[in-house]
Amino acid sequence: MANIVSKSHSSKSLNVERAVRNRYSQAAQETEPDLCCPVEYDGKYLEVIPAEIIQRDYGCGDPSKYLKPGEVVLDLGSGGGKICYIAAQIIGPAGKVYGVDCNDEMLSLAQKYRKLISERLGYENVEFRRGRIQDLQLDLTLLDNYLAENPVETSADWLRLEEHTRQLRETSPLIPDDSIDVIVSNCVLNLVRTEDRSQIFEEMFRVLRRGGRVVVSDIVSDEDVPSHLQHDARFRSGCISGAFREDRLLEAFEEAGFYGIEMVARQAEPWAVVEGIEFHSATVRAFKGKQGPYLERKQAVIYNGPWKAVIDDDGHKLLRGKRMAVCDKTFSIYTREPYADQITPIPPTESIPLDQAPPFDCHGIAVRSPRETKGDAHALAILPQSNCCGPQGCC
Repeated sequence: MANIVSKSHSSKSLNVERAVRNRYSQAAQETEPDLCCPVEYDGKYLEVIPAEIIQRDYGCGDPSKYLKPGEVVLDLGSGGGKICYIAAQIIGPAGKVYGVDCNDEMLSLAQKYRKLISERLGYENVEFRRGRIQDLQLDLTLLDNYLAENPVETSADWLRLEEHTRQLRETSPLIPDDSIDVIVSNCVLNLVRTEDRSQIFEEMFRVLRRGGRVVVSDIVSDEDVPSHLQHDARFRSGCISGAFREDRLLEAFEEAGFYGIEMVARQAEPWAVVEGIEFHSATVRAFKGKQGPYLERKQAVIYNGPWKAVIDDDGHKLLRGKRMAVCDKTFSIYTREPYADQITPIPPTESIPLDQAPPFDCHGIAVRSPRETKGDAHALAILPQSNCCGPQGCC
């Protein structure tokens, strides 16, 4: 843990992107220990990754441990490519990994060993793209190609550039809509300018498929970081003073439309303390897919506990042990992670076709009678078999 007392009051005109770019360009060529937060990775995934990449890795967590075989993965701020190459092994040849970064030196390091690593693995499923993580529509490589043939020398050139940039976003986006299963990020969100942060979450939501998820490891603070620290170039580029306050990071996902948001890991001891403010490494997971119509199909769920009651991101209150009435969309969500192991789903005996399902009122607390889900089936008599119980029976 670093206990740092700051006396620096740098200019409020700090160019955050320039400070980050300069520091990480240098860090791509020479290891900078101050950017590291100790992380334990599964050693079997490091065997195929060259030492140069491992030595130039600057993360604070391991979001790759939450990936599954066959998934399409996007790594925001992929740097030297370490998480991408770990992810490539977890998802296997049926999956795909895209790494996005705008630092040329880091991208060069990541690309340097791509062929070697693919030969060691026996397959190639990693691709790196140049762009800013808060603008996943603009492909900076395509923009550079245009500028090479159309230099900007006049205001008319600049207007044409703006129009071409708009067309690139629409016709050749860096990452298309609804194309990614899982987004990972490792100690990068805190490096983005404060005024661009809402756009990051909007972009993550845009590119994720319905049912997709985000797993972000980042540095969070226990208090608001004062302005003079936010404008200190070394603290800002060092993953400290740009940290989200821990509750605000969760709220940012909620505001962007995600659900099932949880802190799946949090460093117990602070990584750094600056002017009494504690900075911890944390990993947050969030899901996309709660948007859609509310339809009544006579479904119910039982919240198993241990809490007496809980409220989800749509405002549904679930009472422990009660059969709660939910719409079809919510019923489907509850049967998947992160809720499935806490919920007992009660489907209706007779399924109502979607095109015949009436609207469902999600407001308020509704306990559903068992007779609603059973329908006419309650009239049937089903008795236990006479030979069911006994030494070798079903009991």
